[in-house]
Amino acid sequence: MTSIDIKKVSSRGKVVIDLDVWMNDPNDHEFSPRITLSGNSIELRVPGHEDLLASIELDDDALQLAERDRVVEARIKFNVHGMHGTLTHRTPNPRSGPKSKKLAEPRWKVMLPLQ
Repeated sequence: MTSIDIKKVSSRGKVVIDLDVWMNDPNDHEFSPRITLSGNSIELRVPGHEDLLASIELDDDALQLAERDRVVEARIKFNVHGMHGTLTHRTPNPRSGPKSKKLAEPRWKVMLPLQ
């Protein structure tokens, strides 16, 4: 894993964090994030990496929900350097109808306890 970007934090009954995780290797399966609440900000760390990977300040509503529930829902989108990025050549036959098939996306949704 190379980096983590926090895209958005929303609070609708619970705190939801949208993350983009960039990895160097598609076979890197050792990703287990830990979230801590320090003051009014959420900090994201991964065991084995002592440094802080991402941090964001919460507004008052999200902070109250996080302290009440002591859990955060993380919606994670995985990207791999060299595999995901901007398309330069689009297919001439896009499938956009009622019987079109959507490609699988590397997404993960998990409830993380606050530590």
